[in-house]
Amino acid sequence: MSALEWARWQFGIITVYHFIFVPLTIGLSLLVAGMQTAWVRTGNEKYLRMTKFWGKLFLINFAMGVVTGIVQEFQFGMNWSDYSAFVGDVFGAPLAIEGLLAFFLESTFLGLWIFGWDRLPQRLHLTCIWLAAIGTVLSAYFILAANSWMQHPVGYRFNPESGRAELTDFGAVLTNNTALGAFAHTITAAMVTAGIFVVAISAWQLRRGTAPEVFRPSMRLALVTVLIGSVGVVISGDLQAKIMTDQQPMKMAAAEALYQTDAPASFSVFTIGTLDGTEEVWSIRVPGLLSYLATGSFDATVEGINDIQAAEEQKYGPGDYRPNIPVTYWTFRLMIGFGALMALLSVVGLWVFRRGRTPTSRLFYAAAIAAVTLPFLANSMGWIFTEMGRQPWVVYGVLKTAAGVSPIVSTGMVLTSLIAFTVLYGVLAVIDGMLMFRYAKAGPPPPAPPPDESDVDQDRPAPVFAY
Repeated sequence: MSALEWARWQFGIITVYHFIFVPLTIGLSLLVAGMQTAWVRTGNEKYLRMTKFWGKLFLINFAMGVVTGIVQEFQFGMNWSDYSAFVGDVFGAPLAIEGLLAFFLESTFLGLWIFGWDRLPQRLHLTCIWLAAIGTVLSAYFILAANSWMQHPVGYRFNPESGRAELTDFGAVLTNNTALGAFAHTITAAMVTAGIFVVAISAWQLRRGTAPEVFRPSMRLALVTVLIGSVGVVISGDLQAKIMTDQQPMKMAAAEALYQTDAPASFSVFTIGTLDGTEEVWSIRVPGLLSYLATGSFDATVEGINDIQAAEEQKYGPGDYRPNIPVTYWTFRLMIGFGALMALLSVVGLWVFRRGRTPTSRLFYAAAIAAVTLPFLANSMGWIFTEMGRQPWVVYGVLKTAAGVSPIVSTGMVLTSLIAFTVLYGVLAVIDGMLMFRYAKAGPPPPAPPPDESDVDQDRPAPVFAY
């Protein structure tokens, strides 16, 4: 394998690993903020216990996300120097704002939230967690704006003298319709991810009989979050599919392994045949669904891979402009399939928990616990589809991936760093799993004991909750 291939593997592994933590951080920050809001408004202690329990797990995940995210930016200079030189003027702007504004906002106010328990007034302390949550959302937007520019470059001009892309309209980069669609899809997926995470741990604790006064409302809140988030994922995903068809028709055709232009185009739920889809033995198809996904009409024409390949050869010159068809085809379906299972779980869960009931079925609890893997699998499949479906472009229609790799980095150097990062991330995964299990098993803090009027010490400092 060449240095280019190893560099792509390294970037893919680190990106997918880091993205495990990102949607959970976004979703949990909003859920924890909502729980604390309920406590401040009602004074009900169960919401305080929920806030502190889920807040611990949120902080562990946030710390791991920061650690794994730092390596991301190093890769641009190490393995992708030609890419960095070409797009640095454009790509660097949203990344810089993310670091200076969004990350500063979330880290500063998260620190105040951690150390402000019983030191800050309740409403001011609540404001801190909401500002931290807003910071995580803003951070996601700026990162997605940078990535969306790679999918649909806007607001720039090419300088032939310097050989670089130069930013001309930062507003166009931030309001790129690709970024807006991706942001809506990512935030709703983050809510589903956090919801399933809370569902799984709540199911585990309820099955053990631990603090039902805390985990039953946590379960209800999470199930509603998953259902609403799933609806949002479907709507935003439909919007993204139409944007993708307009901007990257090859990616849509590859998602169905559609080689010949067809009208109306059906969608294959499952196919048996060759991996690249050139020969089909048997499939389950929904008539006209691909046409609707691509255009909004069940009768519309969807261009096939062969016609798009010919058009792109004419536009960009000789070359193979097809992505890896098997990867694109199956990641698209697995993303949808895992999402559908989570939506189904939320509907079933709301039914079995209706009207104050607590289910005793071991099957439901087992399914809810096992479902903790689904959002991370769905997120990973969606990210792989998005990035692999763009190939052979690193900036679509402007710069090919092969032209972005560092020319002086050898295969051995990239392979060495790949092994080192993989081992390091494996160790971090073990540590993260142990910490999550330890604090999830510990359960929420016990209820505060009633005040003993015979033993009141006015000079005693208030207890401080520490993580």
